[in-house]
Amino acid sequence: MKIKLAPLFAIASLALFATQAHADSLVEGSAENGEAKSLPCTACHGPAGNSSNALWPNIAGQNAPYILAQLKAFRDGSRQDPLMSGQAMVLSDEDMADLAVYYESLQPAAQSVKDPSSVDRGEALYRGGDSEAGVAACIACHGPTGNGNPAAKYPALRGQHADYTAKQLRDYKSGARVSDGKTRVMRDIAERLSEEDIEALSSYVQGLR
Repeated sequence: MKIKLAPLFAIASLALFATQAHADSLVEGSAENGEAKSLPCTACHGPAGNSSNALWPNIAGQNAPYILAQLKAFRDGSRQDPLMSGQAMVLSDEDMADLAVYYESLQPAAQSVKDPSSVDRGEALYRGGDSEAGVAACIACHGPTGNGNPAAKYPALRGQHADYTAKQLRDYKSGARVSDGKTRVMRDIAERLSEEDIEALSSYVQGLR
């Protein structure tokens, strides 16, 4: 498979665009109140937003607009999960905003790649995509170091469990997850990825920092 890497000038501009600090959250909420409301979340996501179960996502340092959007999606049913759907149903808009700002303020735990042997393949896909398969480079939305883009509600990926990321890509590919809305960005990308691609990408983003 031929991999076409993105031009250096494009990467540089994306780096400037997607690595803004979270000092001023784009969501109006109280991190202090969010911490007080976060106790039920710790069972799956850990006391500091870093999950010990690879199938449950790390949410420490995740941008608040993305967290808020996902909580609303779980509440309105556009995203389904046996655990999260029930939890989100009892949250008010204020609760969601407070939780989003709180988790955004936490420090994500650094991790290493899951499979060192797949780094080259994962990096090439992440940074350059696959022009022959019509796969866009992940860097365009998620940034050079996986910090995401809060203004566009694109999530941070760095340090995310590879198993969790792989499941989300498979769910997008199968159509089980449709919470990217009318844009279909992730579904269109995931349906062009092979299982080997999914494993390599998921391993690679786990090691981003």
